[in-house]
Amino acid sequence: MPATDAELIQRARDLAPRIRERAAETERLRHPHDESIRDMIEAELIQMFVPRRFGGSEASLSTMLEVVEIISAACPSTGWIAAFYISHIIYVTKFPQAGQEELLGPKGYVLLPAAAAPDMAARKVDGGWIVSGRVSWGSGIAHADWVMMSGKAEDGMRSFVMPVDAVEVVDVWNYVGMGGTGSNDYIAREVFVPDHRTIARESLQDGSTEGSRLYDNPLMSIPFMVSAYCTIVPVLTGALVGALAASQDIVARRVRNFSGVVVGDQQMAHITLGEQEIATRIATDMARVIYGRAEQILHSRPFTVEDRLEMKGRVGWVSKHCRDSVNAMMAAAGASSFHESQPLQRIWRDLNMVCSHAFWDWDATRELTGRQHLGLALNHPLV
Repeated sequence: MPATDAELIQRARDLAPRIRERAAETERLRHPHDESIRDMIEAELIQMFVPRRFGGSEASLSTMLEVVEIISAACPSTGWIAAFYISHIIYVTKFPQAGQEELLGPKGYVLLPAAAAPDMAARKVDGGWIVSGRVSWGSGIAHADWVMMSGKAEDGMRSFVMPVDAVEVVDVWNYVGMGGTGSNDYIAREVFVPDHRTIARESLQDGSTEGSRLYDNPLMSIPFMVSAYCTIVPVLTGALVGALAASQDIVARRVRNFSGVVVGDQQMAHITLGEQEIATRIATDMARVIYGRAEQILHSRPFTVEDRLEMKGRVGWVSKHCRDSVNAMMAAAGASSFHESQPLQRIWRDLNMVCSHAFWDWDATRELTGRQHLGLALNHPLV
C-alpha cells in the first residue's frame, strides 16, 4: 500500500536526525549523501507525487511542503534535491502516455534533474529529435537515472527527456553555498529522443497537457512556474528553521571571551532570540499561505497571470525575509560561529546562495508587481 500523507510526514521526521548528521559530509562530498537519497526513496518520500496507476501515493501538494521543510531544516542541500526529485515527477505526468510508462513503469519513480540549455539545438527526424546542448545548474544529476533538457528546437521551445547515460556530466560544482547539491552541468551531443519523450515548452508552462489530462487530479496540470515556486518555498523556510535551531544552540552554550558572561543570561540575548523565533514563524506561516492559495486555485479554476504574479511576489518576499533573517542570526552569533564545523555558518551560506535564484529575484518581482498595478506590459518571462 502506498504511504498516506501523514505517514510520509512522520517518515521525514524520523529521517531528519540522520540527514542532519550527514550535512557536513554532504557539503564535503559536493553532492547529496548516497545514504540520504536511499533513505528518502525507501521512505517513499521521493515518490510521493507518483500517480496511483504507477503505484505511488499521489500525495497532496501540502505534504511536499511539510516533508521538504523538515528535510531542509536538517540539511538545505539535501532538501533542495529532495524537492526537485519530488516535484519533477509532475513534469513526467505531462508527457505523452508512452513516455510516462517508459519513465515510471520499471520501478515506479524517476530521479530527474530538469534545467534549461541556452545553446540547445534540436532538429526533427523520423520518429523523434536529435538534441544537443549543455545544461547548467543540473540539480539532481548526481543520482539521476533520466535527465530533462529544455531549450530551442526547430518548432519553438521544447523539453526533452533522455537517459542519464546519454549525456556527459561535467564536474563544475564548486560553490560555497548549497555545496552539497552537486548541481553539475550535463551535455547532450546528438542524442536521439523519441517523440513520446518531448513536449512543447508552452504546454509545460501552461500546465494542462495531453499527458496530464489522463488524471483527475488537478495537481498534474499545475503550471510550471507555480510548481517551481512551491518547490522552493519549503527549502527556504526549512533552512531558516534549521538556522534558528543552530542559533538557539549557540546561545545556550556561549560564554563571552574576557568577561566570562553567559550569553543566555543577558537580556539582549532574550530579545534577539525572540526576534529570530518570530521571524522564522512568519516565514513558515507565509509558506503555508502560498501553498494554501495554490491548492485553492488548483482545485477550482486555471491559474491566471494575476495569480502567478501574486505568488511570485510572496515567494520573492519570503526569500528576502529568510536571507535577512539568517544574516541577522549570523551577525549576532559571534566569531566562533564562523568555524567550518558550525552548522549555522553552513546554513547561512546556503540560504544566501539559494535566495539569489533568478526565479524569485526580489528586484524583478517588485518591478513586475508595480508594472501590473499601473497596467503596463510585464517585461520578464518568469511569471
